[in-house]
Amino acid sequence: MDSAIPLSFQEGYDNSGLQLGLPDKEINSALLTIDVTEAVLDEAAYAGCDIIISHHPVIFTGLKRLSGQSLAERILLKAIRLDIAIYSSHTNLDAINNGVSRKMAEKIGLTNVRVLVPLRNRLLKLVTFVPDNHLDKVKEAIFDAGAGVTGGYDNCGFSSQGTGSFRGSESTHPFVGEKGRVHFEKETRFETVLFSHLKDKVIEALIKAHPYEEPVYDIYMLENENIETGMGCKGELNKAIEAKEFLKLVSEAFTAKGLRYSSMTGKKIKMVALCGGSGGSLINDAIAAGADAFVTAEIKYHSYFESGEKILLADIGHYESEKFSAEILHDLIIKKFPKFALRFSEINTNPINYF
Repeated sequence: MDSAIPLSFQEGYDNSGLQLGLPDKEINSALLTIDVTEAVLDEAAYAGCDIIISHHPVIFTGLKRLSGQSLAERILLKAIRLDIAIYSSHTNLDAINNGVSRKMAEKIGLTNVRVLVPLRNRLLKLVTFVPDNHLDKVKEAIFDAGAGVTGGYDNCGFSSQGTGSFRGSESTHPFVGEKGRVHFEKETRFETVLFSHLKDKVIEALIKAHPYEEPVYDIYMLENENIETGMGCKGELNKAIEAKEFLKLVSEAFTAKGLRYSSMTGKKIKMVALCGGSGGSLINDAIAAGADAFVTAEIKYHSYFESGEKILLADIGHYESEKFSAEILHDLIIKKFPKFALRFSEINTNPINYF
């Protein structure tokens, strides 16, 4: 889970990952759900599931006690009694390439789908210096650990040759050269990029493959945008359609019984931006992207005034916008473990009712 849906992709306020349970607990089956409720726990226990994998975390902020006074405390206490672990993938599931917003785009048939707001400050640059005749081995280890991926390309890196110098003390065991004497070695400077969540894994692979007793490497934080990951997405309908027809399409695709929308702009809908969950902060990004409509949830009242003349806003509801997140989790897990027992929760956890 941590590899397919990196925890480093989550927003700062979030708390994705293992919420409850021992990491070395053996599991045989999992229940997939948007929210963890007491009813979902009963469902998991009845089905014999060892773990619940949810979109929304049970724990968002620190807990000072487990006395059952809050809903989160009651859920955690019950999960402990039932010996059911809880794992959540929230904003990191939103951000991955095939995440929540892209699933929304898939449900209404968009094509040419791209990230709306790419992630920043999640990329690192690794620079190391390797004897020429060991470069291929070190590069292979670094790439196998996940570095060197840029968009749809892998094994990405750059090499330049030079001369390195060092002098080992009497306590060293130099791979080349002699103790106490300055040594000059033909080396290659090799550099590549990696996601921040892979740093420890990549450095461990580098050190293991490098012939030197004390390999030299540098890590730099990059401000580059990662166009493959981020919040929201944008795409195109096969043909431009009237706004009312578009709203009908969205309502049916997400079973949005309480869809709210802004005034009609008079334009047909072709380019569409979407964001699962509370995406009101991305309205200006959708406008800047040239979208004719923006589909999300929990749009603020005044946003309909401020942006309604520029773009058709469609608020389909928080639950409705994320209702297919369990499908994403299922596909990611089954791809890695084809025979693992997965169940979809049959409980509608939407806390909002419509009269």
